[in-house]
Amino acid sequence: MSNDIMPPEPSAPEAETFGAAVRKLRTSRGLTQEKLAQASDLTTNYVSDIERGRTMVSLNTILKLSFGLDCAPADLLADFTQAAVRRMFK
Repeated sequence: MSNDIMPPEPSAPEAETFGAAVRKLRTSRGLTQEKLAQASDLTTNYVSDIERGRTMVSLNTILKLSFGLDCAPADLLADFTQAAVRRMFK
């Protein structure tokens, strides 16, 4: 077994965009990742991975996060304008 450190998997732009939206809403509400995780019935590690754009989330997770952040699910997707989506998938 090698002791080489594997570089992290590259993040998908949509995961990074979503993660940034979660972080922005969380910090604007004065919540820690731990508090958001508790309020959303998720783990702190999972919230961290989401914010770093390291995971793609399901609709269920979007709904849990919106509950924990006390916002509409659409607020988490506000940065996914038609123009932004076109740029992501060119």
